[in-house]
Amino acid sequence: MTVQSEVPKVVKLDAKDPKTTTERVIDIVKRDGGVIIKGLFPKEHTDRIRAELKPVFDADIPDPSGFFPKTTRRATGLLGVSDACVEYATNKLWIDVCNAILTSTFQGWHGESLETWTTKPIISSTVGFQIHPGSRAQDLHKDDSDYHPRDHTEDIMMGCLLATTKSTYENGATLIIPGSHKWSPERSPKKEEAVPAELDVGDVLIFTGNVYHGGGANKSVDQIREIIGMFMVKGMYRPAENQILAVPFEKVKKFTPQVQRLLGYGISAPSVGFYKYQDPMRVLFGVEDEETVNM
Repeated sequence: MTVQSEVPKVVKLDAKDPKTTTERVIDIVKRDGGVIIKGLFPKEHTDRIRAELKPVFDADIPDPSGFFPKTTRRATGLLGVSDACVEYATNKLWIDVCNAILTSTFQGWHGESLETWTTKPIISSTVGFQIHPGSRAQDLHKDDSDYHPRDHTEDIMMGCLLATTKSTYENGATLIIPGSHKWSPERSPKKEEAVPAELDVGDVLIFTGNVYHGGGANKSVDQIREIIGMFMVKGMYRPAENQILAVPFEKVKKFTPQVQRLLGYGISAPSVGFYKYQDPMRVLFGVEDEETVNM
């Protein structure tokens, strides 16, 4: 039986400490798969986020798939509804870490000329969660499963979770297994290997998309845990031609589901291409068939 004290802890760095450099954060993330940055955002900023996202959380409906407990409320498309989230998404430390880890450089021949192309990461998703008392723990998972990675140790995604309320083991702090980003795909995660990433308001957990993690169970009586996530992905994971702009939507609506999916309106399971945690084929066209994805 695993002894809890033997489980690696998540390193915590103080955002105000001069030693908390981008390079140090990158080194720890690459070694452990994640790191906590204390006090990266002031309370005034987290208060603005909470106020701007409240209507979105209030309008959410329970997740029908069961991946998110019915006691969890969600918010998506955050940059479209919250200026404070725009500022969060462009935080210098966060962007610098993502650019260093996820920027892709590729060389190829054009005739006899050797060309080099560089692509910076882009946003994969912006999501918020309110975990109410009674919420069960999520299954431990890797976020980069969305992109069907062939090399399970390659960095394809990065995530950042910002606490806008205090996040503790009791109220469901995110559980993470440090070092699991280096595991072979044959090894499954065990609950006893995970440790809670406890955060004060304004703290963040920065982690790779290939580290095992999951929301914890909210065992409290009256505490709602609110967490705001920004997720980045390597910039080449998208169509070469933007089909959403290339084909007028009025024409798209007349196409068959097959053509609509060819244009990118469907979902790559488990969840790439979602809209408000729904399959756009259902939302936009009312399609219910064997390829419809339930989230």
